Amino acid sequence: MKRTLLIVSVIATSFLSGFTLKTIISTQNKSAMKKVTGIGGIFFKCKDPKKMTEWYQKHLGLDTNPYGATFEWYEGEDHSKKAQTQWSPFAETTKYFEPSAKDFMINYRVADLEALVEELKKEGVTIVDKIETYDYGKFVHILDAEGNKIELWEPKD
Repeated sequence: MKRTLLIVSVIATSFLSGFTLKTIISTQNKSAMKKVTGIGGIFFKCKDPKKMTEWYQKHLGLDTNPYGATFEWYEGEDHSKKAQTQWSPFAETTKYFEPSAKDFMINYRVADLEALVEELKKEGVTIVDKIETYDYGKFVHILDAEGNKIELWEPKD
């Protein structure tokens, strides 16, 4: 009888310990927000965007369109979830990269833009504008530690 009670106690204690550990781990994982999930686009200034687009098409085989080129790929392990990265040359006179003085801007894909912006505000990150929503997703611009403008995009895949 004592032996049966001991075995039942050991099993119950093991079960409760495992349940407690699983609860702690899953709580920690929920608090770690997924931020950047990939690169959504690379944008750069040049003297003649049309000529630059044609050059990349002719010499490097980019499948270009009026906005540059779109690279399609599959997200993670789910090969049914198509994603894309945009490559776009801009006129060297564009104001789109301001307030950054740099000749480039990177667009990062993110999982939950609104929650991320709230977290970035708490961390003192400069938010350049308000979140804007389009048919293809939500966007906002921030500045990194050196004043480079970054575009954050939550795609509507």
